[in-house]
Amino acid sequence: MHRMNRRRLLAAGTAGTAFTILPSSVLAQAAKKKSKFPAVEQLPPSERLNLGFVGIGGRGQANIRGCMKHNIYALCDVDTQRGAAALAHFDRAKVFDDWRVMLERVGDQLDGVVVSTPDHNHAVITMAAMQLGKAVYTEKPLTRTISEARLLADYARQNRIVTQMGNQGHSNAQARMAVEWIRAGMLGDVHEVHCWTNRPVWPQGMVRPPAEPVPSTMNWDVWLGPAPDAPYSSKIAPFNWRGFWDYGAGALGDMAAHIIDHPVWALELGPPERVAVEFERSDPASAKDTFPVSTVVTYRFAARGNKPPVTLKWFDGENLPPRPAGMEEERTLTKSGTIYLGDRYHMVQDCYGASPRIFPETDMQEAAPQLKQVAKTLPRVSSHYDEWLAAVKADDPSMALSNFSTAGPLTELMLLGCVATRVGPGTVLTWNPETMTTGNEQADRLVRHEYRRGWRL
Repeated sequence: MHRMNRRRLLAAGTAGTAFTILPSSVLAQAAKKKSKFPAVEQLPPSERLNLGFVGIGGRGQANIRGCMKHNIYALCDVDTQRGAAALAHFDRAKVFDDWRVMLERVGDQLDGVVVSTPDHNHAVITMAAMQLGKAVYTEKPLTRTISEARLLADYARQNRIVTQMGNQGHSNAQARMAVEWIRAGMLGDVHEVHCWTNRPVWPQGMVRPPAEPVPSTMNWDVWLGPAPDAPYSSKIAPFNWRGFWDYGAGALGDMAAHIIDHPVWALELGPPERVAVEFERSDPASAKDTFPVSTVVTYRFAARGNKPPVTLKWFDGENLPPRPAGMEEERTLTKSGTIYLGDRYHMVQDCYGASPRIFPETDMQEAAPQLKQVAKTLPRVSSHYDEWLAAVKADDPSMALSNFSTAGPLTELMLLGCVATRVGPGTVLTWNPETMTTGNEQADRLVRHEYRRGWRL
């Protein structure tokens, strides 16, 4: 990893002492605002875990809220202005603006680390925490590149690390019920699945914006992490990085973990045989910097035993799936979701696997008595966080169902679509999961992570 900066290490103060680079006036202002962290009854002291959070603005706030029964022991964000709300509320937490310093100073006091940074930093932070033997909860997508996902999954499995990826729908009770329905054969053989999202809701199909001065409260070098050295822009950080090749994974990487996850799980789809992508660009110059505005990605999966081959199509941006025969005109598609086309019944499902419903409604009513008889084979849990935290306490990686043995292959699948997109419209890749090759020289280079000097995994 990047060599520790001595100035920052000294800024951390003596052991057990937190530091903050935010002016007290900013913290006071954040404290006066309505708290983003509602009161939660903590567990008894003997049952609480010490948790460290890397990334405490945006998505990080939701992840902190999900773990507040335990000790919010350490908080780290490269932008302390963005993290002001958490810093003001958890004023006893140890505070850092460099995750390397956090792990160096208080890593031995942590039971788990929650990673909520931009995608390009997920792998290096997660691996560093696992190498200290810490349980990790890492936001989706697990990594920015396929090779990173493979390395994290292998390390976690070989070292029995308790892990969870932040695709909350994997713990949704309705989603687990739908998995049970499909595995029980209620839809018959499913040959085709359509998944869609209205994302991106951030800019894509654009060239990199001009450089701006780095805010005084931001550690831009640590924000870049292993990504290529590049100037700061407020049009990239803190939110719009998702559309840039170097930092994010576009709409597919952002949302497929909430959508594709469910058919992959229910139909027990392994690695795809073939991936193809179609899209257009209004500005050809944008190809060097960002994902296109809208894509259609087609995955082809082989037969699995007595289960037939499956075609899974992903639609994002302005693209929507074709309206299937039998779907009532008054039934409105949600902003994101999944349609299963079975040879017995068809089913629609919202984002996060919620609200599964056979259609048309006459078929739902016909199937209802049998659906009620489908056995519960998957556990029901109070939340995605609680499932992970229970696994941490029990030191049992299998208790967290979106652990890296599941999340790693799912991430590889998602990122194959991203790789095909980066190669260009009309790209068709044939995936060999053993050699991690695609039949395309340019794509094969993109499968592997490449870090700026001084960073490694």
